[in-house]
Amino acid sequence: MIKFLDLHRQYVSIKDEIDTAIADVIRDAAFVSGRYAAKFEGEFAAYQNAAHCIGCGNGTDAIEIALEALQIPPGSEVIVPANTFIATSEAVTRTGHKVVFCDCDPDDYTISVASMVQKITHRTRAVVVVHLYGQPCAMDQVLETAASHGLKVVEDCAQAHGADFMGRRVGALGHIGTFSFYPGKNLGAYGDAGAVVTNDPELARRVRMIANHGRTAKYDHAFEGRNSRLDGLQAAILSVKLRHLDEWLDRRISIAEFYHEALAGVGDLVLPTRRNWSKHAYHLFVVRTERRDAIKKFLEAQGIETGIHYPIALPKLEAYRHLDQANEPFFANRSDARLLSLPIGDHMSNEDATRVASAVRDFFRHH
Repeated sequence: MIKFLDLHRQYVSIKDEIDTAIADVIRDAAFVSGRYAAKFEGEFAAYQNAAHCIGCGNGTDAIEIALEALQIPPGSEVIVPANTFIATSEAVTRTGHKVVFCDCDPDDYTISVASMVQKITHRTRAVVVVHLYGQPCAMDQVLETAASHGLKVVEDCAQAHGADFMGRRVGALGHIGTFSFYPGKNLGAYGDAGAVVTNDPELARRVRMIANHGRTAKYDHAFEGRNSRLDGLQAAILSVKLRHLDEWLDRRISIAEFYHEALAGVGDLVLPTRRNWSKHAYHLFVVRTERRDAIKKFLEAQGIETGIHYPIALPKLEAYRHLDQANEPFFANRSDARLLSLPIGDHMSNEDATRVASAVRDFFRHH
């Protein structure tokens, strides 16, 4: 079996480091925030070239807290790309604002700046861009457009740890950036965890207060916040894994390059577009084909796990029926039935990648 993800195999490769880190946290009883959380925050801020990093409970909280910290007027319109996980749009609604979906780019599936522009109204106050699958979106165009309309820019980097845009790490390019450390991410914890990064010290101060009950000092609170703190065990685990992240990213990129060479021109398969101005983190390697369900079934019969991210475009979900955007002529609304994620990750050998590519070619040759 070629697994889509193999976290146990990854753990075995760094077992001694992980076990020592966990034992240290238990010995020091530093379970919530504390020294291990602070250590990781400093390390991750440096890694992402951000001035500030604030750990929190999970990636969804990170987006909600970031939006709350921006202090945009209640009920503002916030633009979100139609092709992403519901956490991105859910955070907008749960912070008291209105989601407005725009389309994604047909080539790299990140936000379509042209569609974003069409959705801007006098009520729009922010845009949440998503560096989807690990591919940075066109941040120069996003930032230029946002500045001309007075919009705040939130970067959802849940799938883009270590990704670069024009030589700069994503996350601190806009006003504020958010990360998820869900176990399956390129940099994943052994439970839920998240973080917010920014270069703005005032935003960082508000984020930290919001995530910790609006606290200014022990039992002194400037406002009502929430409880969303990074726990010590997850922080210590993330510190260990961060030391290996670049090596793991290199492995993902190597497999992606092999797929590009081995699968070019095969059937109707559309491979992910490579941008010369970015470093793709390849959290996912997503291909497009009219035969998506058939090839998925074929690969599973060959012992190859695949994934679908995401089977229903957000405007078509029951949760957003009231927005009446399900029938808009978005590429995202048409492509959701054609996207397939091939296995990729540091758990895969060259032989695994070769077997995947061979099976894909076999499918199109015989079907």
